[in-house]
Amino acid sequence: MRLTSLGLGMISLVLAAAPSTARADEPQTVEAALHARQAEKWPRLGLMLDAGIPDGAIGSLAYRPWKWVRAYAGGGSNSVSGGWRGGLSLLPFGAGPSVSFEYGHYSDGDANGLVRHLVSGDFSGSPLLSRIGYDYANAQVGLDFGGKRVIFFVHGGISKVWAEIHNLNQAVKTNGSTTIEVTSDPKVTVVGSSLKIGLIIFLI
Repeated sequence: MRLTSLGLGMISLVLAAAPSTARADEPQTVEAALHARQAEKWPRLGLMLDAGIPDGAIGSLAYRPWKWVRAYAGGGSNSVSGGWRGGLSLLPFGAGPSVSFEYGHYSDGDANGLVRHLVSGDFSGSPLLSRIGYDYANAQVGLDFGGKRVIFFVHGGISKVWAEIHNLNQAVKTNGSTTIEVTSDPKVTVVGSSLKIGLIIFLI
């Protein structure tokens, strides 16, 4: 009888201690799970810088609600005038292959100075270059290297550019008694290839 009572007492002590041990370990398990979840979370807000044609050089604020979607908007310059651009990139695997769609605008600016630096010889300027501005849309595919914090990308595709030709009357020369007069600025649309490279650093 004494051995039986002693044995039952020891079993009771073990059973009483077991829940306490489990409760003591439980906060550590929850804390570890929270840390693991935080480590897996991708930062959403970052800074983006890229350069290309017809985009020029653009600095943007990038937002990534999910690792396979990236939206961005910002402003920059094409060496003639200032402008803005917004876009959306889709990355099925969070990195690697990507598809991007963008729309941008550049205000009118004087391109004579830029052309004068690019061409050789004596270039006095042209009225057609004194007001150059355009709207554009890009559809591009590319590769995005990196992932969670830093991304380097190369994108290329097709761009559509809309522009108006200003000061055409001043550029057209009068020949004898014949005078050519343009009553409104003609609009032109150009479709061509586009390319850009860029870097994104996600901070928050």
